[in-house]
Amino acid sequence: MLSEKVLISLFVLIAITGLYALPVLPKHKNFRSLSGLKILIVATVWAGTTVILPAISQLEVITWNVKVEAFQRFMLVLVLLVPFEIRDLKYDSVALKTLPQRVGVKGAKIIGYSWSIIFYAATFLKTNLDFISVGVNTILLLVLIGIILKTELNQKKYFSSFWVEAIPLFWWLLIIVGNKYSILL
Repeated sequence: MLSEKVLISLFVLIAITGLYALPVLPKHKNFRSLSGLKILIVATVWAGTTVILPAISQLEVITWNVKVEAFQRFMLVLVLLVPFEIRDLKYDSVALKTLPQRVGVKGAKIIGYSWSIIFYAATFLKTNLDFISVGVNTILLLVLIGIILKTELNQKKYFSSFWVEAIPLFWWLLIIVGNKYSILL
């Protein structure tokens, strides 16, 4: 029941995911093992799956706001990957050249703060900007900065696996509460 455009887009995302996970390169390597590509692939697939695919299935044309939302989602996933990258620093092969391996924990945190600000600034590029969206994304920005600030090399057991992974759910709840609040006004 899916349109041809959705099926093609889905196939592209599945192919990218497959290249990420399956050993298709010489010496039984996958794209995850290529320096710096890991977080870009993960962020691209998440943005494509959560923004682009639904938009393709519902819209004739990908609008400016959808493009901005996809960019924001990409940036959000990059930010959310920083605590995981820092946590995994002691386990990752040096050959992976992850963000913290290249720039250190402090450098990775600074990049995470920068990506958070870029995510937030993109909010103001949307043509349908409203007070609720700005408020929700302001709260999310503060949460993202707080999470990066609290990120350490030796994290507590559930820091990334629970608290960082819960941020998208928290964002969703903020949107629901914000929309309910706007209805009451």
